[in-house]
Amino acid sequence: MGAGLIVGVWIARYLGPEQFGLLSFATAFVGLFGAIAGLGLQGIVVRDIVRDPSCVEETLGTAAVLQFIGGLLAYGLILGSIFWLRPDDALAKALVAILGSMMLFKVSEVVVYWFESQVLSKYTVWVQNSSFLVFSAIKIGLILNKAPLIAFAWATMAEALVVALLLGAMLGLRGPQLHHLRITLERAKSLLKDSWPLMLSGIAVAIYMKIDQIMLGQMVGDEAVGIYSAAVRISEVWYFIPMMIVASVFPAILEAKNRSEAQYYQRLQHLYDLMVWLSVGVALPMTFLSTPIVTLLFGEAFAASGSVLAIHIWAAVFVFLGVASSKWFLAENRQILSFQRTALGMVVNVILNFLLIPDFGAVGAALATVISYMMAGFFADLMQKETRKMFLMKVSALNLISIYQRNL
Repeated sequence: MGAGLIVGVWIARYLGPEQFGLLSFATAFVGLFGAIAGLGLQGIVVRDIVRDPSCVEETLGTAAVLQFIGGLLAYGLILGSIFWLRPDDALAKALVAILGSMMLFKVSEVVVYWFESQVLSKYTVWVQNSSFLVFSAIKIGLILNKAPLIAFAWATMAEALVVALLLGAMLGLRGPQLHHLRITLERAKSLLKDSWPLMLSGIAVAIYMKIDQIMLGQMVGDEAVGIYSAAVRISEVWYFIPMMIVASVFPAILEAKNRSEAQYYQRLQHLYDLMVWLSVGVALPMTFLSTPIVTLLFGEAFAASGSVLAIHIWAAVFVFLGVASSKWFLAENRQILSFQRTALGMVVNVILNFLLIPDFGAVGAALATVISYMMAGFFADLMQKETRKMFLMKVSALNLISIYQRNL
């Protein structure tokens, strides 16, 4: 992620706010449809492999076919939507068409699910990081050779293709053999029955994480998207931390649930405590250093991103808590509740963007994002009877004195 930030900054400085904004718009637009390609299967597949290792070949094979179909559907929707939204913008349509083709490679993510279920994510990390470093060098070469904007989209697509091929090879080397994978209609129905609420939740998450950039592009312009995206790139670079930690501890939390309810919730509380310490530790210094950091990294052309970053960085507190609590919904098989809270965040974000962007531009979009994340990752738990215990645990985690006392 650190290398990605450096390369992303270099690309942004080379392209300038307007072209970087168009590239960010295209990336965000494609990201809206990623949940459709994924079908909400990640947590379900990991859960089922942990619960019943004897069915791993059937689970992986069926999930792969489902995700390929989901990728085809997502790509069709991407093309249809961009031609309707920007009919006269040939460059935007070309960028979206190229980046959108990555939806067809989503099938390879089942490999990540298997390694995650075995707590062996190091193998997928090796594949992803090595490919990333190679293509980072390629993108730097594009900058030095003054390549056009569209070349960066082709490089991103090529990286996704190489990662997909290498992941397939890694599964053959370290996991179930590809020719042993099986597909059954019964398993497909079972997976989709459990995953469809998570897919809807993923769509809602994608909307309220990406819609700000799309609405900025449509309501203000691509340059405003560039200013906003520069701040978001710094702010969201930290989001790998909760995903990394939670993915690693999820199997252990599931095992604790089988042994003792008290131990299960104790581990969840410790996870929430850790999320708060980490997120506040990131957000507090970034608030005061936002403008110097932005100008140092992106240059004076992006100076306006500083005020955006100072606000947007506080979304991290609720993102960290939301990522941690998302596993509770999986463990309890309450995916509908997960969808409801993320749908609330989506609606709040869209409404606030409509209200704030015309008057405040990128700063308004940042405010809308923080408030919507707070609603989805925190206050939604208070509104639902089944999740009020989670709300109280998060309140306790936000009390830093209480955290200190629990860990004495």
